[in-house]
Amino acid sequence: MDRTLAADLARLPELLAATRDAAAATLAALDTRPVVPPRPDGSPAPEPLPEHGAGTDAALAAFGERWAGRLSASAGPRYLGFVTGGATPAALAGDWLTAVHDQNSNSALDGAGQDLERETVTWLRELFHLSDAHTGTFVSGATMSNTTGLAIAREWLGERLGVSPAEDGAAALGPVRVLSGAPHSSIAKALSVLGLGRAALVPVPTLPGREAVDPAALDRALADSPGRPAVVVANAGTVNTVDFDDLRAIAALRERHDFWLHTDAAFGAFAALSPEHAHLTDGLDASDSVCVDLHKWLNVPYDSAVQFTRRRDLQARVFQNAAAYLGPLGEDPDLVHLTPENSHRLRALAAWFTLRAYGREGHREIVERDIACARSLGEALSRDPYFTVLAPVRLNVVCFTLAKSPTPDRLTALREAAGPEVFVTPTTYAGTPALRAAFSNWRTTQADVRRAAQALHTAAKELV
Repeated sequence: MDRTLAADLARLPELLAATRDAAAATLAALDTRPVVPPRPDGSPAPEPLPEHGAGTDAALAAFGERWAGRLSASAGPRYLGFVTGGATPAALAGDWLTAVHDQNSNSALDGAGQDLERETVTWLRELFHLSDAHTGTFVSGATMSNTTGLAIAREWLGERLGVSPAEDGAAALGPVRVLSGAPHSSIAKALSVLGLGRAALVPVPTLPGREAVDPAALDRALADSPGRPAVVVANAGTVNTVDFDDLRAIAALRERHDFWLHTDAAFGAFAALSPEHAHLTDGLDASDSVCVDLHKWLNVPYDSAVQFTRRRDLQARVFQNAAAYLGPLGEDPDLVHLTPENSHRLRALAAWFTLRAYGREGHREIVERDIACARSLGEALSRDPYFTVLAPVRLNVVCFTLAKSPTPDRLTALREAAGPEVFVTPTTYAGTPALRAAFSNWRTTQADVRRAAQALHTAAKELV
């Protein structure tokens, strides 16, 4: 064994303790460090690969000196860009143990990883009020979840048309239509990956002043190709304004039209945890496939998502992997036959830990506190003469812009000026350049809202 590697092995408990101390120091500083540190002029030149390593102690010191201070505080309470959760204490413990046990949990030939994942998926299914008809698998994020769901939809289209895209290729389907009102960008990306093409995505008008699809317009669009099955992508929580399609109304259209219903509920599914907002997810169970991202509002570390479907048989037809060293493809197929990945870390363990540690009520409290924080920021910005709130705060996202001259350059300057205190991301809403603040971190409190509102106000005032 390499001498340095052997020395590290002999000192492993001590090295893990040092890593723990470094992690604890980082987490303790989240409240005071810049949310987004200032960028240095230019990126540093890559250092050469060491010919002879100096061990974990030296690597830990080099990381602290060269990189740690430049990383954003995305685990903290005022990182409101994208839709970014954090890692609850239990999820962090579960993620560390995921690396410790280092399972490739795709095969029944090796341990209990698959059983742990199935138990966790069952808990998640109950959390989101899905029925036993839905089976689920862990994937890396919402993009992979949407891609997997649409791959199953592609095979369903083949079933309706008497072909199998998994065997014959996507071209065997002929023209395909995927209809949606305000789809996430990952839907077009998935269609490109699946060989259906971005041009297959058919935009459907939304309700006036909304990002929710107009069911009557969807009805008319489906009628445009009589006799041809289609795919409908519904949205349970749009990125800009967390608007929800009427899932029950969409599902009812299947009485007249033949389509697969995929619902992108990447973070909107968590509305089901709040009694005040659970109605937004009514009808989610009618979906043929569902995307839910867990490194958002479940607050488990990147990367983690789950994909549900009612047609596991079609899922296995798409992703089956025939090799003697892999587990069987049967009534209860191994996970290797259900996702694009042959290698599949035990992502479920972090989710299992946080669900086991805090239960439904603990995660309901996180969701409702984040919603209350979003409302508070929306109210503060509505009262601030420097800002205009562009849409109702329906759940956990505030979509806003400068009251005067909201150009992309001015919004960029605003974001950068406020960056040490709060991080928000750019968008465009109804043609207007805008910003969005998304609340999904378990640490965020009303005190953080006040700091964020003040930082945005100060940055906007300086612009003027």
